[in-house]
Amino acid sequence: MELNNNVEFIKFPKIPRLNRDIVITEKIDGTNAQIYISEDGGFYVASRNRWINPDNDNAGFAKWAYENKDDLMQLGTGRHYGEWWGQNIQRNYGLTEKRFSLFNVAKWGEERPNCCHVVPILYMGPFTTEAIEDTMENLRRTGSIAAEGYMNPEGIVVFHTALNGYFKVTLENDELHKGELSK
Repeated sequence: MELNNNVEFIKFPKIPRLNRDIVITEKIDGTNAQIYISEDGGFYVASRNRWINPDNDNAGFAKWAYENKDDLMQLGTGRHYGEWWGQNIQRNYGLTEKRFSLFNVAKWGEERPNCCHVVPILYMGPFTTEAIEDTMENLRRTGSIAAEGYMNPEGIVVFHTALNGYFKVTLENDELHKGELSK
């Protein structure tokens, strides 16, 4: 049989092991946001889908980011993803202000720009369905950790370390696709 040099060969990807560590964080219901700091010191702001600025904004995130640029530059070179949430955004969480909570819990703890929060870690350890179910039940029973006292949190995000990928689980309508929610 002759090899075909005109067809690109694509190998099957390695499959990560399921039984590895996970990190479960609270899924905050706001709007996805990004700060990008280029190697030459450029400062860029984005929503989930596009670059934004104070004149073409997303729920006031760009305006806030440029007002806090000096602090946000402390994030350093790279892409810094998070959730822009609070007053007048999605669930509101009973807040009178808006917050930016970074997603990378492995990198950001207490040492971060003062203007930033970090999504709360609810569980770290081996993957088990019990860990996910217990975390969901605790969130349902005790309410949001990100906004203490708010009793209608959205759900959780599960980061699988071997996959280097995310899954979400919502407290309400998790079985529905996002497009089906508005029907």
